Amino acid sequence: MDYVSIFAVAVGLSFDTFAVSITCGILRKEIIFWQAVRIALIFAFFQSINPLIGWALGLSVSTYISEYDHWLAFIMLLLLGVKMIYESFKPHEEKTLDPFRLRYQISMGLSTSIDALIIGISFAFINIETSRMLSATFIIGFVTFVVAMLGMLFGKKTRHLFGSRMELIGGLILIAIGTRILIEHIWLHA
Repeated sequence: MDYVSIFAVAVGLSFDTFAVSITCGILRKEIIFWQAVRIALIFAFFQSINPLIGWALGLSVSTYISEYDHWLAFIMLLLLGVKMIYESFKPHEEKTLDPFRLRYQISMGLSTSIDALIIGISFAFINIETSRMLSATFIIGFVTFVVAMLGMLFGKKTRHLFGSRMELIGGLILIAIGTRILIEHIWLHA
């Protein structure tokens, strides 16, 4: 696999991260640069480590994981989205959902990177060598970091366009991403 193909895979994997990052930017009026960096690093970590894990797992578990990965991603994003929608109807002082809490960041990072695990397994199918896999891990992580930072900036800059129910919009985005993952998998395997 050449570097252009790896870069294309990295861009493809980062679409969900971009959408979720926009949600983070929408939810927070003030985002400190280091908070955004932390979120982007968490997304980049999960998005880059999962292909490496998938590659290491290889052929032996590919059918097992591919049967359930879409359901896991869907359920995680659905639950987080429903919680965000629920939070949107609570008075501001009662809200507990904060995309800058570590547990939500990890949940978002995991749920948007499950497909990267399958990509790693497919890398094992094509016998990608170790040095190329390590390069792919770096490229995927770097692209994801940049995309996450841009998504949060875009969300922050367009926040005023979405009104006062930011959590509602963010929750709907997360549910839509999870639904898309589920439908794509079912459609492709029907």
